[in-house]
Amino acid sequence: MDNFIYDYFISPIWSHEGYNIVNTLVYAAIAIAAVYCIYQILKKRVVVDAAFIGAVLCFVLFGSTIRVVTDSLDTGVFKPVTPVHAFVIDSHVWDYGYLTVTPGIYIFTALLLGASMLALYKMKRMELLGYVGLALWIPHLLLLVPFMSYAIYAIPIILMAAIPAYLAYLYFKDPILSAIVAGQALDGAATFFIIDVFSSISGRQYFEQHVLSAGIGSFFGSYFAFYLIKVGIAFAAAWVLKNEKMDQGDKYYIALILMIMGFAPGLRDMLRMMIGG
Repeated sequence: MDNFIYDYFISPIWSHEGYNIVNTLVYAAIAIAAVYCIYQILKKRVVVDAAFIGAVLCFVLFGSTIRVVTDSLDTGVFKPVTPVHAFVIDSHVWDYGYLTVTPGIYIFTALLLGASMLALYKMKRMELLGYVGLALWIPHLLLLVPFMSYAIYAIPIILMAAIPAYLAYLYFKDPILSAIVAGQALDGAATFFIIDVFSSISGRQYFEQHVLSAGIGSFFGSYFAFYLIKVGIAFAAAWVLKNEKMDQGDKYYIALILMIMGFAPGLRDMLRMMIGG
């Protein structure tokens, strides 16, 4: 049993091998259960509306960015260019470990979000939730700015995400539904551009860690197919949510989960590309 856990869950983290079919299925099952349980708690205490979605996405920015700080330390891109950067290196708080890589970073970010929500709920100041997320995110983004040698290459990724998002907004007339498409398109665009295009530009070999998306890229010979599939599924999911008769809060919560599934890996991949990590 110890070898099974090590081989399928611990070793892939430390060896940078990515995901396998076993840990993918287990993580997916845990994620589904967690999503359900969290919502059962949330819906009795918090109104899931556009403002709440925006606040949670600020924490997504934080989680994705701190993950890239860890990546930059792991690859040697992160340098002691200021005393703050030297402190980050010497403290070893941001080093590669269970809490700073997937799936740990999702758990860590969710715990910070939950603790912030609890504190603000007690204070009756839930409207400040987004500002807490931004306060956590901005310092980590600033840590990465000196190393963004490839920032210009984020433009095609952003355009590939923005175009279908704009088309979705024209069709659905709903910013929440179009944000679903934006998040999924960003993830697909980042995967395609980094693996198929940026690898040649930078001379670094990037690969897809997730089992399903790696299979799609391998089958079609290009991750552009993965991008198109992500956009198509996002449009379909948005259409279903628009036409499904359910409580608005339930719709928005499902939309938020779909956004997180797109924005979290998409932002992380794009930021990592920007620093060449």
